[in-house]
Amino acid sequence: MHIIFQLLTKQVQDAVNCAFPKAVSIAKKEGKILNPQLVKASKPDFGDFQINGALALAKIIKKPPREIAEKIIEHLQKNQKFNNICLPPEIAGPGFINLTVKNNCLKNELLSRLNDDLLGVPLAQGKTPEKQLKPIIVDFSSPNIAKEMHVGHLRSTIIGDSIARILQFRGHQVLRLNHIGDWGTQFGMLITHLKNVAPEALTKANVVNLGDLVDFYRQAKKHFDEDKYFQKCSREEVVKLQQGNKESLKAWQLLCDQSRTSFKEIYNRLNIQLYERGESFYNPFLKDVIDDLSKLGLLVKDDGAKCVFLDAIKGKDGNPLAIIIQKSDGGFNYATTDLAAIRYRLNARPQGDGAGRIIYVTDAGQSNHFASVFQIAKLANWVPNYCQLDHVPFGLVQGEDGKKLKTRSGETIRLKDLLDEAIDRAKIDIERRLKEEGRNESNDFIDKVSETIGISAVKYADLSQNRITNYQFSFDRMLSLQGNTAPYLLYALVRIAGISRKGGKIKSLHNELFFNKEEEWNLSRELLKFDEIILEVEEQLLPNRLCNYLFELSQVFNRFYDHIPILKAEEPSRSSRLVLCRLTERTLKKGLNLLGISTLERM
Repeated sequence: MHIIFQLLTKQVQDAVNCAFPKAVSIAKKEGKILNPQLVKASKPDFGDFQINGALALAKIIKKPPREIAEKIIEHLQKNQKFNNICLPPEIAGPGFINLTVKNNCLKNELLSRLNDDLLGVPLAQGKTPEKQLKPIIVDFSSPNIAKEMHVGHLRSTIIGDSIARILQFRGHQVLRLNHIGDWGTQFGMLITHLKNVAPEALTKANVVNLGDLVDFYRQAKKHFDEDKYFQKCSREEVVKLQQGNKESLKAWQLLCDQSRTSFKEIYNRLNIQLYERGESFYNPFLKDVIDDLSKLGLLVKDDGAKCVFLDAIKGKDGNPLAIIIQKSDGGFNYATTDLAAIRYRLNARPQGDGAGRIIYVTDAGQSNHFASVFQIAKLANWVPNYCQLDHVPFGLVQGEDGKKLKTRSGETIRLKDLLDEAIDRAKIDIERRLKEEGRNESNDFIDKVSETIGISAVKYADLSQNRITNYQFSFDRMLSLQGNTAPYLLYALVRIAGISRKGGKIKSLHNELFFNKEEEWNLSRELLKFDEIILEVEEQLLPNRLCNYLFELSQVFNRFYDHIPILKAEEPSRSSRLVLCRLTERTLKKGLNLLGISTLERM
């Protein structure tokens, strides 16, 4: 109901301005407005919207809240546009005003969505001085080279993907960046190990397959910890790499390519699209960061290192926190790379990405890091007023025992293994149900449904949680056909799609819908909430809001389906109810798609 809300916002504000012109004039001189506080109704019994500002206005206008509410209603009812939208307002309690949207207005909104691919969601508008939309960068997933993706990468990957999908749906140009860890001191160790175990890889093409890079990394680390000479060679290799030594760069590229193959398999299974731009991309811009901060007088030498001291962020000793930008040996760290990335991403094209917003999706443990980096970027004047930097933190994935999710041997669970198990469990459940129902389905059908349900269940179980908190991972819970789960929603969608198919072509309703049951109006109102939910998720970057909405929509539909005949109803009720079915089907399908969840025709 976003469009209705916008119309009412203007009309309610106009009514307040007309009712209390003297108070409006005084407030205007102080640079304020008299806020009527129009909000969504907190309960269905209160209508669709509420005006809650009478109590606050009473302190300014010096009149009882109820008298103020009566005056607002008097001016609202003089407005024919308002009367076309709402029934006569009602005062509740000391001065709250309840507004209920008229049935004809609801019907018109539903009809407008029948052929609207956006389902009522408005396209975004620019915030720049020229009112142009700037690109939005979503920085997510970000695994490390030579380390396998594990369950810890799951949250960043699917939360980031969902946020990117929703922003694209709103009409934003989104750059999905995979800021992989492809640079740093660990590469000296890895390259040295590669030269020891497969020296021919540096002179001949395609002669070595590193296989399990996790084992390769462990072997290199063990060698590094135990062999002083190996340590010395590794440190020398880092210098060679940074200086652009051809042999070192070739070894580095080989390690990166091997990792990309492993990452790509996971991304394909999760249906994730990403543009890789690793830490190494920003190496040429690190010196510019130092130069800029030096010119502004922000850098302070401390024990040979160049630091920025942030007054707003305190260390454990209570003193301003020192953020190291360049180490005493001349090297750089993550903060320097992230500052170079922000600077490049916000710079105008073609020298940069020209972004208007950057969203970083990482674990909550990095909150202080990003708070520091953002503050330094703003002190350096790299962030225009119309640009926005957001850190999207998330909690840990825990086992059902409330501890960090690990294998029985205490190791971090590989993401590949977790997805395989979800699919295997889904397959066992599907085969059991098919046997109970006496259905014979092909292996291809079973495999496709198993993979869709397994992957969807893992994604939805994560996205349906408030990302800020930790959540407990449970295969049994996420694969259940009951409750707020992907299988429940997929089954509901298949059921609704089946009704729509059986209903056939909807007869012409001549731009009119015929509803006479409470369940029809309840479903109509729930469908019309989709636009405001999408806008909330875009602003707050909380995909669980969309999950909760889709679950509630499916429940409201089930109550409608259980109490109201659809296919056996007489016209025009039959066609009107089929409209609700098809809008529900499209809304659920679109909502799941925005969460990165594939749907099924049959289950």
